Formats: sequence, C-alpha cells, structure tokens
Amino acid sequence: MSSTRRRVGVLALQGDFREHLAALRACEVEGVPIRLAADLEAVDALILPGGESTTMAHLMEPTLKQSIQQRAAAGMPVLGTCAGMILMAREIADGRPDQEPLKLMDIGVRRNAYGRQIDSFEADVASPAIGGSAPAVFIRAPQLTQHSPDVEELARHGDQIVAIKQGNRLALAFHPELTPDRRWHQYFLSLNGETR
Repeated sequence: MSSTRRRVGVLALQGDFREHLAALRACEVEGVPIRLAADLEAVDALILPGGESTTMAHLMEPTLKQSIQQRAAAGMPVLGTCAGMILMAREIADGRPDQEPLKLMDIGVRRNAYGRQIDSFEADVASPAIGGSAPAVFIRAPQLTQHSPDVEELARHGDQIVAIKQGNRLALAFHPELTPDRRWHQYFLSLNGETR
C-alpha cells in the first residue's frame, strides 16, 4: 500500500515528469527522477510520463530499458500516462520503424489518435477504480486499438477505453498529473507488486 511504498521513480528524460513529481509530493510520497539504470535501483515503482514517446524512446539508454523491463516483470508497479502508455505497448499502429516500445502490456495503441495539440481537451472520466469521476486532460492522446483478455478496462471516454490495468501495470491515455485531482496517482500507489 501507499504507506509502505515511499519512493516512486519518474522517467525524467523528456515530457511532464515535473508535474508527476509534484503529484507524488501531494500524495506524500517521495518522487525520484529516473535517467539511468542505476537510478531505478532506489525506487519501488515507476511512472512513465506524457511527452514525446519517440524522443523518450531514443533518449533511453539500452540498460535503462532492460532494467525497466526486468523490474516490471519481477512485479514493480508501472504507470504510463499518454506517451507513457505508448511506451508500455506491445505494438504501435503508426509508430516509426525505429521506435521500439518497452512491451510491458499486451496492448496495441495508435499515437496521436485524438488529433494535434490544438485538439486537446479536458473531460470528466468516471471509474470505479477511483471511486467516481475525475477530470482528465487529453493532449494528442493515444488510442487503444487492441488488448489481450487479461487487460482490465478501468475507464472510458465515449466509446474509447482510456484507462487499463494488467497485473501491476496501469496505463492512461490522458494526463492526470495536469489536474489537481490525485485519485489516479493514489490508485497507482495502492497497487502492490503483484505479477500476472
């Protein structure tokens, strides 16, 4: 539970990692910027933030990628938001040939499915996982195109699934860190190190 998980890493190569670190502080949890594989050894969970998924994938050292994959397979909880959701996917429908995702979840996604930056919007998204409705910011959000049967749907916006969970991994197509509501972060912090 959140009372025992005191250090949560946030991938800090690019994107809105500062906002996630601030959200963790608001949850009274220590956030640790993660840039190298060695940084990952000091944390109990990891957040992959929103930003530019292609850039993040290229900036990530191979040893860090491997460490994330190994730690996730061993039960470390991982949260991916927007670009982080893309990084967690097994398949990217419109990804560049050199864009290699981390393959942490059995999902397929389409990048920028909601349009360009100017098409960004905020909407309320309801989920039993967080006990009701919370604001969600969609910025060039990815779209879930496929998922295996053991991927659990947590929330929808219209007819699109926008929040999913698979074992110890949570992926959101939106940015909870850009709102003052901390329930998605608190839900993530409540995940124990279960493996699927």
